[in-house]
Amino acid sequence: MATIKDVAALAGVSVSTVSRVINASGYVDNKTEERVLAAIQTLDYRPSRVARTLVTRRSGTIGLILPDITNPFFPEVARGAEDEAYRHGYNLILCNSDWELEKEILYLGILRQQCVDGIILVSTKLTEERLAEECRSLPSLVVIDRTITLDIHSISSNNVGGAVLATEHLLSQGYRRIAHIGGPSSSISAQQRLEGFRQAMTKADLPVEPALVVEGDYRLDGGKRAMARLLAMTPQPEALFCANDMMAIGALEQLNEAGLRVPADIAVVGYDGIALTRYIHPRLTTVIQPTYQMGERAVQLLLETIKGNENYQHIELEPRLDIRESSFRRGEP
Repeated sequence: MATIKDVAALAGVSVSTVSRVINASGYVDNKTEERVLAAIQTLDYRPSRVARTLVTRRSGTIGLILPDITNPFFPEVARGAEDEAYRHGYNLILCNSDWELEKEILYLGILRQQCVDGIILVSTKLTEERLAEECRSLPSLVVIDRTITLDIHSISSNNVGGAVLATEHLLSQGYRRIAHIGGPSSSISAQQRLEGFRQAMTKADLPVEPALVVEGDYRLDGGKRAMARLLAMTPQPEALFCANDMMAIGALEQLNEAGLRVPADIAVVGYDGIALTRYIHPRLTTVIQPTYQMGERAVQLLLETIKGNENYQHIELEPRLDIRESSFRRGEP
């Protein structure tokens, strides 16, 4: 295997000149650079990533911590991040925290030990105080899917506004007894979507019955269990707004098992806009988040910080409502 000394000897330059060419640091005239690059190609020289990290203090890697890789929402975030990282010559290291605080902290430490250049974090458990503490020893950081007051880049979707869109749509169809299956109470996005639901109901002069608001866990089984609780009520709800699509699909399964028709007996609206919602029956009305763009923009912000730009941004993207068959009284848009 060729070494940097072999490249220097073939190109007729010093080792330090080869290093400057490889790391794009310092001046090297065009003819010398061409000789070095030709030598690298001839010898098929591949610089040691470890050695480069020690010299440049850059590893060319970005860490991404997601809470649930089985939820199709998060792979879409990962795809946007990976595509943008690849365009800029970076690799992505993926970690799955399973919605657990201990795993979030563990993976932050592991990525720090791996000398990643930056971290993208989707966190529902870390408080701002703990996050500020962790940031003291972390490289560049971007937080996704939650608003934050720290001097850290953050990207979120307008969860309150998206929930208002979903609820107002159900109200426009004439539904009044509307239930809500929310996410974990510790989740900022779940809190915001519940707030949007409350705002829309209050604006319509309708009460939010505590019994019609059930906490879920953003997972299929959680949505199914929550729907079973709602169906045990008398009278049953006329419509349902779920804080994410996975719980909405779980709720649809429970409704099917109970012999209830959607939307003839009960209307259902989800949140996130995962691809699966277009292929179930009936097709699920959902609030679509700009998921791919969130991952893509997160990498862009990281790279700006790595370059020394510390003008931190708190970006809020707008979701949109995609109305399909699951939420119309007659089942026809």
